[in-house]
Amino acid sequence: MAEKRILYLASSPTPEDELKELQRIGHVVVVTTLDQAAQCLCSQKFDQVVIASGQSPEAFPLEQLFQAQFLIACLPDGVVLLDRNNTVLWANQHFRSWCAEEPVGRNFYRALGSPEIVGPDFCPLHTALSTRSMSHSVLKTSQGRYYRIHTTALSRDNSPPRHLVVTVRDVTEEVQQQQKMEAIHRAGIDLADLKPEHLPMSVQDRIELLKSKIVHYTQDLLHYDTVEIRLLDRSTGRLEQLLSVGMEPEAADRVLYAKAEGNGVTGFVAATGKSYLCSNTECDPLYLPGAKGAKSSMTVPLVLHEEVIGTFNVESPQPDAFDEGDMQFLEIFSRDVAMALNTLELLAAEKATTAQRQTEATFSAVALPIDEILNDAVTVIEQYIGHDPDVVQRLQRIAANARQIKAVIQKVGEEMSTQVPGHVHNWKIQNPHPELRGRQVLVADADDAVRSAAHQLLERYGCVVETARGGQEALRMVRNLSGSRGYDCIIADIRLPDMNGYELMLALREILDPVPLVLMTGFGYDPSHSIVRARQAGLKAVLYKPFRVQQLLETVGRMVLRHQPSQVSG
Repeated sequence: MAEKRILYLASSPTPEDELKELQRIGHVVVVTTLDQAAQCLCSQKFDQVVIASGQSPEAFPLEQLFQAQFLIACLPDGVVLLDRNNTVLWANQHFRSWCAEEPVGRNFYRALGSPEIVGPDFCPLHTALSTRSMSHSVLKTSQGRYYRIHTTALSRDNSPPRHLVVTVRDVTEEVQQQQKMEAIHRAGIDLADLKPEHLPMSVQDRIELLKSKIVHYTQDLLHYDTVEIRLLDRSTGRLEQLLSVGMEPEAADRVLYAKAEGNGVTGFVAATGKSYLCSNTECDPLYLPGAKGAKSSMTVPLVLHEEVIGTFNVESPQPDAFDEGDMQFLEIFSRDVAMALNTLELLAAEKATTAQRQTEATFSAVALPIDEILNDAVTVIEQYIGHDPDVVQRLQRIAANARQIKAVIQKVGEEMSTQVPGHVHNWKIQNPHPELRGRQVLVADADDAVRSAAHQLLERYGCVVETARGGQEALRMVRNLSGSRGYDCIIADIRLPDMNGYELMLALREILDPVPLVLMTGFGYDPSHSIVRARQAGLKAVLYKPFRVQQLLETVGRMVLRHQPSQVSG
């Protein structure tokens, strides 16, 4: 029968009586520390483990102690037993693997290479001993590794603690990710930051500055050398190029749309709003060649207020170069990029709105005076017909120049409000009444406020507005409008100083066919029954004061669509 093997754990000096008693049973291996016991258990077979008690030997089943040692060895953390002087009495294998030398018998901090204590507790071992409560902190080694430690003091009854148990976890990846997140956050703030020296910059210069910042952070922070950003044009569905670094020219110039099929990974991401990881470009059905020699790519949507406004794409010459963590970081950075673009868009929109207000203010100041010039010019022209052709030509040039002044003001205002690169976003405010653009409207009313309001309301939507104070002035304006094209719409009050609305309609019928007339009146005010008689004569539209802006726009819109440009009779 084989001799029984016994592991005897005893303090020094070893109790001789207990040892002799055990030796009568079998072969005894004596160890004086838990570390020695654990090493023996891992390398040799024993039938029994006995721990010296100072009274009588206490035998424990070998299986229980071995299971405890196995569980400690399998923990993802390092486990260390320290004395009051922070000396390592025992350490599991995980902790040993982080130490350059054997840790047992050495100071805990020196065993880890004298790391920097990052906090929050800058004396975690002392805190645990003095307060008898758990303390925790983070250590940073000179090799850039980070360890989070949790320390607990061991004591019996109310006696002072004699030992510390320290669990140690390698949190390097977690800390580095947190540092990267914080760096991305700071980068996002910088992307949208407008310093005082940036305020005088043009929108184009600000775009170039933003692009340079995106490239800088993509390369230096995320470590991606190839980057492409496209922005979605909502009106066409096309993905317009904003930024391209490291892409082949044919790839950068490729026309792509936000469609899940036939437009590569970029089109798929823009259409679905889902990020896409291409691990191997050679066998991916969606991938279209981008950067030269690219073996993998990663594309995320640019999202603003839960709406896709574009895509952010990076590529690598290495297969499987990106993982889910990389995608998460790029998604976070892309949100900051979208916010920065939105800030730039708001600034550009503000600039366009300011330009529009300035244009409208200029129109308000010159509109009625120019109309008076036109009224006076056409009045004199009619008086000089058949008398002095040279004077007539000069007066016609005056009228043409007056109209040209208004056209120039309007053109300059439009250019100021739309001088934003189209590849950034759809900056231009959409005109809800495109049918009014370029239409010529004549407004006849004795009230200056009404004529001024007509300029402000209709010219905002692209109409060319001229006004008259009475019926005769309106007729002269109609007869002398240069060119073959006449007014697309004539709006007149039913009670003008020199005639009523019905009389004006009859006079217009002698020189226009058809007559694009709209009459204005207050509710219930029509002493000469102009509207009734005008309706009987073919009037199609009436505006009742006070009318809403939308009613005015819709009425004029229906009129210009109903009538072709009016022809002035010879």
